[in-house]
Amino acid sequence: MIAEVTEYIDNHEKWTQELKLLRSLLLALPVEETFKWKAPTYTYQGKNIIGIAAFKEYVGLWFHHGVYLKDEAGLLVNAQEGKTQALRQWRLAEIEPSLVPVIKSYLQEAVMNAEQGKFYKPKKKTAALSIPEELAVAMKADAALEQAFMSLTPGKQREFAQHISEAKREATRLNRLAKVLPLIKAGKGLYDKYKK
Repeated sequence: MIAEVTEYIDNHEKWTQELKLLRSLLLALPVEETFKWKAPTYTYQGKNIIGIAAFKEYVGLWFHHGVYLKDEAGLLVNAQEGKTQALRQWRLAEIEPSLVPVIKSYLQEAVMNAEQGKFYKPKKKTAALSIPEELAVAMKADAALEQAFMSLTPGKQREFAQHISEAKREATRLNRLAKVLPLIKAGKGLYDKYKK
């Protein structure tokens, strides 16, 4: 038993019984108890799968990969719609004895999913590349430059585009463009000289 978890539970007098019950249900599973983000967290093979937390109006049961839970009873919510992709939360204002088997089934399913390797990998959000006007004009006038730029990785393309477009004055943007043209034609990235 981790001291921080015990202290956390004891410091939330309103929810002490509910937190103790959830903790006992979790410790009966093949998970490891940790304390992260100032709350009890339960991991499987080092990966976060379940967390518990006390709030003003409820006790939250967090499923870090809750997107994979069946949730046939419709008890889970996405705490930050549009922001969180996999995390789901169950808000419990009270835990009646009849609810314990349902909680157990959700916890067991979360652990079973972890055992099967169902861990959500966040999707990276990449903004569309916005080529500054100065670079677009230069590429239109020089087909070799355009071909060299298009053969760069998306990350290198973004570095050059941002470097040029971040300058406020047109003269500075043109100066930056002139300095990066040899790098683009050589197939090098803006920051390659700093990488080892």
